[in-house]
Amino acid sequence: MSMHAIPPITDRPIVGSYRTYAGAQRAVDFLSDEHFPVEHTAIIGSDLRMVETVLGRVTRGKAALAGAGSGAWFGLLVGLLLTFFTVNHSAVIPLLIGGIVFGAVFGGVFGFIAHSMTGGTRDFASRSQIVAASYDVVADPEVAEDAKNRLIKLSWRED
Repeated sequence: MSMHAIPPITDRPIVGSYRTYAGAQRAVDFLSDEHFPVEHTAIIGSDLRMVETVLGRVTRGKAALAGAGSGAWFGLLVGLLLTFFTVNHSAVIPLLIGGIVFGAVFGGVFGFIAHSMTGGTRDFASRSQIVAASYDVVADPEVAEDAKNRLIKLSWRED
């Protein structure tokens, strides 16, 4: 191990603490604007929790519609690939339309069946994200004091 080994991220000095990720990100961006070597910093989130935001109810119809949309995109891709192998240029549009229609039909059917098979155990759509209770900006020991002093300027601007 060399004399100049970088300590683990969690052992680096904290140069700023923030309630939101946007605040921590703003601090690192400020340091970057000040020409500080930001490659010596990191943002650490503490007290992580998973937050699942419910977007709405999913019915068989909505599942079929979502499946049809996905299937149509896949059908368009297949149709585009098939146009590369056709010698009849007048068949390009029908191949694309056929791919979209067949993809939408099969996607809709599979979406309906897949949702029906869940037996009502998950009749809602959601989005999950990991959030932290607080965010610390840390820096390597040799630049930590400089970073802390520069972030004091940022706090003066925001007051």
